Amino acid sequence: MMSKTNLLRGILTGATASLLASTAFAAEPHVAPMTDFANSTVKQWIADNIVIEAIKAQNAKHAGLSQGDIDKLDQDWRAQTDAGSKPMIDAVLGNALSAYLVNQKNGAQGLVTEVFVMDNRGLNVGQSDVTSDFWQGDEAKWQKTYSAGPGAIFVDEVEMDESTQTFQSQLSMSIIDPASGDVIGAITVGINVDAL
Repeated sequence: MMSKTNLLRGILTGATASLLASTAFAAEPHVAPMTDFANSTVKQWIADNIVIEAIKAQNAKHAGLSQGDIDKLDQDWRAQTDAGSKPMIDAVLGNALSAYLVNQKNGAQGLVTEVFVMDNRGLNVGQSDVTSDFWQGDEAKWQKTYSAGPGAIFVDEVEMDESTQTFQSQLSMSIIDPASGDVIGAITVGINVDAL
């Protein structure tokens, strides 16, 4: 039978290990420079009128969508990623916001790997590259930014991108309508951590 002292020591050791693990995660070396990039650069991107107006227009267009409608749009998008005909994907990639995001990505000289903007439902509004899905509302990139309110920044873990053989992470931010101060959407920016 375990003594009270040994039981308490075990609990404290487990708690200390959990605290150290969470502290280590918070102090990952990529988080601070990515947060700096979000505040110095991405914040300027999302203040541009082309971003604000595109999100507001899509929020109005999608106001009546049910979750079933959103799921159907997402299924259609996923099916089109491997199809010969991609009308839905082509429409998003061909819009003015996507052209703006491609310019921002290209201007970052290899630091940015992808950029996409989401509406108030987590649906893509514009993007620099084709994403695997259309609905991001079930993912942390949208939930920890749009749902967290104004000024929210979320930096994800670093992962190896098999296609480019580089270490990458995503930073996401909530997007605010400057006229109302309300959160209207979110942005996710893929960052080549090796280039940081």
